[in-house]
Amino acid sequence: MKYYLIAGERSGDLHGSNLIKGIRENDQDAQFRGWGGDMMAAEGLELVTHYKDTAFMGFLEVILNLHKISGFLKKCKKDILEYQPDALVLIDYPGFNLRIASFAKAKGLKVFYYISPKVWAWNQKRALKIKQNVDHMFVIFPFEVDFYKKFDFKVDYVGNPLMDAIANFRPDPDFKQKNQLDVGKPIIALLPGSRRQEIIGMLDLMLTVQPHFPEHQFVIAGVRNLPSELYARYSDNQNVNIVYEATYDLLSVAEAALVASGTATLETALFNVPEVVCYKTSGFSYAVAKRLIRVPFISLVNLIMEKEVVKELIQDEFSEKRIVEELAKILLGGAGREIQLQDYVNLHQLVGGPGASGRTGNLIVKYLGV
Repeated sequence: MKYYLIAGERSGDLHGSNLIKGIRENDQDAQFRGWGGDMMAAEGLELVTHYKDTAFMGFLEVILNLHKISGFLKKCKKDILEYQPDALVLIDYPGFNLRIASFAKAKGLKVFYYISPKVWAWNQKRALKIKQNVDHMFVIFPFEVDFYKKFDFKVDYVGNPLMDAIANFRPDPDFKQKNQLDVGKPIIALLPGSRRQEIIGMLDLMLTVQPHFPEHQFVIAGVRNLPSELYARYSDNQNVNIVYEATYDLLSVAEAALVASGTATLETALFNVPEVVCYKTSGFSYAVAKRLIRVPFISLVNLIMEKEVVKELIQDEFSEKRIVEELAKILLGGAGREIQLQDYVNLHQLVGGPGASGRTGNLIVKYLGV
């Protein structure tokens, strides 16, 4: 069978790479083509376009790049028609993938969606459009099953794919030495995101708190898909280190973390690292989001737990003073550290164990009748 996969960001690339393994376990003759990143390509995807060229964050940024996005959509549609896949597998990335789903369904292609768009957070009526254009939806949060029931759309709950990635991770025992980290100094990890706008908008502010914690070393989780000059300015700081493509190794040795909102908030919690969630975007994008979003939290940890487990510093709240206050609470000896770690125990139970990629791969192949 021929599979066309589309992932538009770093986390989608990770989950897409594991999904390819899951499909291949059930269809040994599977062929893969599509949009994604290095991890998917390493598993055998014939890569058409890398996600680093297509990632735009925020309403204003999308508006300013509408011409580029339109060009990407045309390119993708043309390539799908030329490839004629037996299955189109869309991974998260709703702004792009929901348009592709509508196009593909009209062309008579089989459409699968892995990791549901967060339609429960805003504009919930999009679920009707998903029901119309998607043959099978594979969701990763239990509450999403009940959400889609309201629209008479039966979906498959497969568990959270992060547990696959974490289960497959083996920490490097020489990680600190290889990256010239101070072996005796506790680490505060900085996870500023994988998009250019996130680095520019948040990393400087994260680092303003460094003088307040002289007994700690600050380590930035860098990614290779971004230009090296984005990080170059921090390499001269003697108390700041940058490690590339080693976020899990960093989390495995960190005492606490400052984390940009997104998948990384859940990854950090699943590594049992107390965290403060940070988020800042353009004033325009934030104003629009406030009017549209219908959920009380932005971090996956708090959404899953349905309460504030990790502190969220959003927009104006994301300041040096507030970061210092909240970070101090979750360091060793801090008043909030043990409370957060105890909540993480319950979080692990809700998220469940590994196997999401294998279950999804099995179901896709089963639904195709291979």
